[in-house]
Amino acid sequence: MKRLLGLNGLLLLAGMVVLSSSGGKKSSNLVSSKTGWDFNDSRMGGFDVPKYEGQYIGPGLVFVEGGRFTMGQTEEDLTYESNNTPRTVSVSSFFMDETEVSNLQYREYLYSVTRTYGSDYPELINKTLPDTQCWRKALQFNEPLVEMYFRHAAYNNYPVVGVTWEQANRYCDWRTDRVNELILIKAGYLKRNPYQVSEDNFNVKTYVAGQYEGKAGVKKRDLDPTGTKKRNIRYEDGILTADYRLPTEAEWEYAALAYKGRNPEPDSKRRRGEEVVTDRQVYPWGDNLSTREGQRNAYQGMQLGNFKRGGGDQMGVAGGLNDNADRPAEVYAYKPNAFGIYNMAGNVSEWVLDVYRPNTPMDAEDFMPFRGNDFKSYKTLDDFTLDEKDSLGKLPKRQITKEELADKYINYRGADMINYLDGDSLSSAVYDYSRTTLINDNAHVIKGGSWNDRAYWLSPGTRRFMQGNHTSSTVGFRCCMDRLGSPSLKGPAGNYFTGSQKKAR
Repeated sequence: MKRLLGLNGLLLLAGMVVLSSSGGKKSSNLVSSKTGWDFNDSRMGGFDVPKYEGQYIGPGLVFVEGGRFTMGQTEEDLTYESNNTPRTVSVSSFFMDETEVSNLQYREYLYSVTRTYGSDYPELINKTLPDTQCWRKALQFNEPLVEMYFRHAAYNNYPVVGVTWEQANRYCDWRTDRVNELILIKAGYLKRNPYQVSEDNFNVKTYVAGQYEGKAGVKKRDLDPTGTKKRNIRYEDGILTADYRLPTEAEWEYAALAYKGRNPEPDSKRRRGEEVVTDRQVYPWGDNLSTREGQRNAYQGMQLGNFKRGGGDQMGVAGGLNDNADRPAEVYAYKPNAFGIYNMAGNVSEWVLDVYRPNTPMDAEDFMPFRGNDFKSYKTLDDFTLDEKDSLGKLPKRQITKEELADKYINYRGADMINYLDGDSLSSAVYDYSRTTLINDNAHVIKGGSWNDRAYWLSPGTRRFMQGNHTSSTVGFRCCMDRLGSPSLKGPAGNYFTGSQKKAR
């Protein structure tokens, strides 16, 4: 398994003899620095502190080190929408797919849903299918793509399109379960179970809650002397990884710009790095002025992205195709940006997590800005234990009530914060959908230009929106994952000075 063991893990374990928690009564000499009690000792209560080996990073993800940047418009506001005023914000570090989700990868998801739910819940299959009719236009011949683009092997590695915002989010949920299930299988805590049907399918939340057994492998020893002697893996064990999700608009824009490439001296083994960015970018690949490769090499003059160069010019002329693609190209085509991420401009636009609003007050939030919060918690029974999983194998959720929030020191008084500080916090009068506007609470931001867009839309600062239940032949998506713990891969959060640090335990 691919894990990142930072300095925090080394500091914690340095000088300690750590034995397996499945061993004898006293399995390590970890001692609390606050109480003096031994950890991992059933004779002293059995508080379990497993060895942490670093966060598991799923396949296809690249690390995006967080930081501050100027989010917003970089080119002239040609549409006169004034919907992305430049402002300084910061985002935390995270991991992001190096490519858009492809047809092949989405078909893997469709196959899994069909195999699990096809017999009892065939309507779920229909809800998972992409809308292949998104290719149809009144005065354009696209019928071969309606039939072939999603299914034919020739398009395996092309970005999936015709997917709604809701479908993209469900793909993220499914991927979270599959990756965590494989982690447990490789670690021996679960056995392979290809016969998962209906509610009896692996879901990481129901597994942690003890509501999924599947084909159990070697369970972890329960050190609690009053416990069950064996238990499922918990998040505290550090084995399971974070959830997959769509990136927020701020994260997507930050990852697209990849200003790491504009740092004259980024951190390395030999230097701390400079806190400076030399130039602001217009396009993800770094050149402020051109959409073509400018270096004097074999690639000089080649288009750096897949977009529409001009009216009627979708790909150039025979013998000299400018971007070598008429519609979408393969997900690994063109030049990646400084983070190693492909096609953050051109190919297909992408769904992000945010609900669209033209403007949010600039002083609202300058760290991890996001619009779309609707706070929920898991349903519980009268004895405060989690409610039983539903017929699809998921733990049911409910919206947090105003009564639960009444005595908390927070800046909101309701669970649904989609309309917060948008000029319409108390009613829906301003955003009267279909009468005075096309904006509502189901309008979600799409970012990045597509194969059918002019170069203007390739700038990460541009933004558009689409209804979350609508589809397009120009819109796909990619996933991201939170970085757990330190924002750096080099060690724990904070600055450390030789000889002055103590071990945390």
